[in-house]
Amino acid sequence: MSPDPLTPLVDAQDPAVFGGKAAQLAAALVGGLPVPGGHAVAWNRVDALVATRLTVFDDEPGPWAVRSSAIGEDSAAASFAGAHLSVLGAVGADAVAEAVSQVQASAFDPSALTYREQRGLAGTPRMGVVIQRMVGAEVAGVLFTRNPVTGENERVIEASWGLGETVVAGLVTPDQYRLGADGRVLQRSGGEKDMALVLDADGHTREVPVIGDRVEALCLDDANLRSLHELAMACDRVFATSDHDIEFAFVGGMVHLLQRRPITHG
Repeated sequence: MSPDPLTPLVDAQDPAVFGGKAAQLAAALVGGLPVPGGHAVAWNRVDALVATRLTVFDDEPGPWAVRSSAIGEDSAAASFAGAHLSVLGAVGADAVAEAVSQVQASAFDPSALTYREQRGLAGTPRMGVVIQRMVGAEVAGVLFTRNPVTGENERVIEASWGLGETVVAGLVTPDQYRLGADGRVLQRSGGEKDMALVLDADGHTREVPVIGDRVEALCLDDANLRSLHELAMACDRVFATSDHDIEFAFVGGMVHLLQRRPITHG
């Protein structure tokens, strides 16, 4: 095996080596979907990265999003959503190595171990890692192509200003949208978006207050909703299924696919 523990994200297609999140993103990149590029670290190469100062992250300091990609994660049987750590805004080689170490350690967090036990996942956790270029999201959120509550064949979208961590971590009450499977808008509901997480010029993240009309103003317009519908249809083609749990970001009106997993109640 190469002494370099990094693999281009597009080549990390084996979930048994790189974990589910990396493999899903690799398939999306191969399929031409708008995924920010980056690197993957195989579960058995994470220690090597932590122990080695990789100058590539001095030459390309970031910012990087460092995310878990455990074996079995982001599968149809177990999403591990929220069970493992993600580190946003890692800048430079030392920060990336520290972030990778923290993500690896989160595999042994008591809540993550309990999740594994509840789903009958035996053996020692094996944690791969995704190191993905961050985008300075103006609006971000999540898209389900099947209603996660009712099971209806419709698209459910939650979104807020800035980075999507505010949505997935429940830090705000996001806007909610429902689209038919044909993309027709069924419902728009404004949220209470009184704070945002933004990417500063130095690559680090910062919480900022949202004030005035923007707190309750809808953050996705018709063009954004069309883009998300088209992204969902593109995922249908690439993954040969119509069930997707997607994290997205908009920058300058362009949509980026940050993560994709099968819809699961696990």
